[in-house]
Amino acid sequence: MTIAELAEDRVVEGTYAVARKQRLRTRGGSPYLALELVDSSGRIDARVWSDVDLLDKRFREGDAVHVLGRVERFRDRLQLEVRTLEPAETDPATLVPEARRDVEELDGFFEFLASEIAHPELRALVGRFSGDAELRARLRVLPATPDAHHSYSGGLLEHTVAVSTICRDTAQLHQRLRSDLLVAAALLHDMGRLRELDRGPLFLPTDQGKLLGHVHLGLRLIEERAVGMSGDVLAELLHAVAVHHDPRAARTAEAAVLYHANQLDAVAATRPTD
Repeated sequence: MTIAELAEDRVVEGTYAVARKQRLRTRGGSPYLALELVDSSGRIDARVWSDVDLLDKRFREGDAVHVLGRVERFRDRLQLEVRTLEPAETDPATLVPEARRDVEELDGFFEFLASEIAHPELRALVGRFSGDAELRARLRVLPATPDAHHSYSGGLLEHTVAVSTICRDTAQLHQRLRSDLLVAAALLHDMGRLRELDRGPLFLPTDQGKLLGHVHLGLRLIEERAVGMSGDVLAELLHAVAVHHDPRAARTAEAAVLYHANQLDAVAATRPTD
């Protein structure tokens, strides 16, 4: 039974990945496990109240587990009361929430946006990313963030395409903007996530990610592939990527627009609509 199919007061049997595991104590001092379980359809909080010492030894955070339990409602949210669980012979990386849009379609639109760049140096640089099979494969499976906006497999590609589309449309409306620079920066602005985050279901930071973060790693990726680029064009591209979380540091209109496009897509993807 997938997480999306769960309903209150139903007995559940299914295989999920453990995205979070904490050992806590009740007010009375009894131990319990607080879990977050995920599969391709979504995520749900879970609790282990009984046989805690026994079950705690059977799995770690990030493992795939086969669960038997019952769905209950707690503070207006569904929660799974786990009766028992066992390790599952399933790759936990396959048990992660999926992108909300078709990944093949998003991948094709990424190619389309890259092909619209006319500036030869920027076009060649973006082409070195889009033509790298390993990077493209990671772009399709990583989240944009591990626990905020677009926090599901394929979320990085979805967010990248959305931000790039917003920037492209803005440049068409305000023709004083340098469209090629803006779209290239948007397509590359989060490429550092490819080195910052490890595989699912936890998408934990890599050793590089812990120390440097996705912005710095993205700048390094761009510089590694910026063969033969003129200094001014490269500097403006790097600047836009470097400040896409810091509007006060933006020194060009393109950098400021990228910041706002990034924020707009993050808010649109997470803010409640009702």
